[in-house]
Amino acid sequence: MGVFSTILGLCGFGVGISAGLVIGYFLFIYFQPCDVKDPEIRPLVEQDTDSLQRMLPEIPPWVKSPDYDRIDWLNKFILHMWPYLDKAICKTAKNIATPIIAEQIPKYKIDSVEFETLTLGSLPPTFHGMKVYVTDEKELIMEPCLKWAGNPNVTIAVKAFGLKATVQVVDLQVFAAPRITLKPLVPTFPCFAKIYVSLMEKPHVDFGLKLLGGDLMAIPGLYRFVQELIKDQVANMYLWPKSLEVPILDPAKAYRRPVGILHVKVVRAMKLKKKDLLGASDPYVKLKLTEDKLPSKKTTVKHKNLNPEWNEEFNFVVKDPQSQAIEMIVYDWEQVGKHEKMGMNVVPLKELTPEEPKVMTLELLKNMDLNDVQNEKSRGQIAVELTYKPFKEEDIPKGFEESQEVPKAPENTPPGGGVLVVIVHEAQEVEGKHHTNPYVRVLFRGEERKTKHVKKNRDPRWEEEFSFTLDEPPIRDRLHVEVCSSSTRIGLLHPKETLGYIDINLSDVISNKRINEKYHLIDSKNGKIQIELQWRTSS
Repeated sequence: MGVFSTILGLCGFGVGISAGLVIGYFLFIYFQPCDVKDPEIRPLVEQDTDSLQRMLPEIPPWVKSPDYDRIDWLNKFILHMWPYLDKAICKTAKNIATPIIAEQIPKYKIDSVEFETLTLGSLPPTFHGMKVYVTDEKELIMEPCLKWAGNPNVTIAVKAFGLKATVQVVDLQVFAAPRITLKPLVPTFPCFAKIYVSLMEKPHVDFGLKLLGGDLMAIPGLYRFVQELIKDQVANMYLWPKSLEVPILDPAKAYRRPVGILHVKVVRAMKLKKKDLLGASDPYVKLKLTEDKLPSKKTTVKHKNLNPEWNEEFNFVVKDPQSQAIEMIVYDWEQVGKHEKMGMNVVPLKELTPEEPKVMTLELLKNMDLNDVQNEKSRGQIAVELTYKPFKEEDIPKGFEESQEVPKAPENTPPGGGVLVVIVHEAQEVEGKHHTNPYVRVLFRGEERKTKHVKKNRDPRWEEEFSFTLDEPPIRDRLHVEVCSSSTRIGLLHPKETLGYIDINLSDVISNKRINEKYHLIDSKNGKIQIELQWRTSS
């Protein structure tokens, strides 16, 4: 009996469903209303704002509001630059995300999270208009309307507990109204120190998320949950007045441009103390301007002299006379080993009257600690003449301009990088112990370049240029330049010797684009070398 009732129930369910579909179809076809009115057609100008926005949701803001400007030129620029912007943005995003991921994954017992594929696709974002605010502050405020329906391919591999899962993000759509603030505006390229990005409203984000070949966003309820979660998280971090701060330049350094020249004349030193075993010293003076990354300058060495006279002049570029000072250190030159410090003193530039030479006789101190009892000991004196000459706006030398012209890098230069050019001009008063056949070794990041050999010449001239192509500016790197001499005779006795060297900090080269200086060679009596450095970019 139970089997019979089950069969009847199934038959009844099937017949009922079939009959319901047939009856519903006929009712839908034959019982539609026949009194449908023709739609009322009205000009767009007669429609209210809400009706227009419902009918034309994609209308650009520059049509609706006179505050927005049309920026088709920017969209064309982005379209042509997108293949390069894609690589640059992905590289930056990967560099930022990698340490953050590495810091977070231990909390969730995940072995690793790696980008297998990261590309933004071939479709660039478009700007449908931009509003620009004018304020009395040193800032520029822009509010673009951004829409991006892209075809990115972001594949992330997650490894945990010996298993690997691949997650892929596809078909991304982003509609956002950011506020971009450039401030403070500074007189150093790119002319702003920081970028602040805020969102004026919650962004619309839509994307596909594939896991093991299936679309996770097709799971009922998950799509809306993920979308709202992203909106809330992004809004909590960047919804105005909160902002994302991107530093570009150090504001304190960005405002500092050359404002004058300090002329230093080292006249003489008196009553120096004996440092050598034979009862004399070999003094020279090293000069350096504080808060300046350029190498020190030094006088010639006066052998076996406790009251040396130099009358040598030096020039320094001044950027902040209120905080900078000239530092003078007297050393005893040693043929072997470290040169011994004999004494020092410092003169703040704010103590100098512009355009007026000031002759000063300074006591040599062990250090600049006023509480150090060792400074009471007599170490001799040094006489100098200092003159600070501030620039007039029209008198700034071309070499001190931030915008000085430097040749552009080749077209195949990596985006964001450039070409470091080292030009070895000449050397003066270089002398070896056994031979003087000078040539120059340039060492940078493990690469070595050499100039030609100049035989039997204490003042060689090379005029040779070397280039290093880099992916990014060498802000924290140093360039090692060494003057060497090799023997022309066949034999193993003294085949090579070093005539002096310098290490140049490259940060000023990047900011100034070009530096052409004469440097005093370290471990050389009076040797100097003229090196020109250029940082060439494609932009």
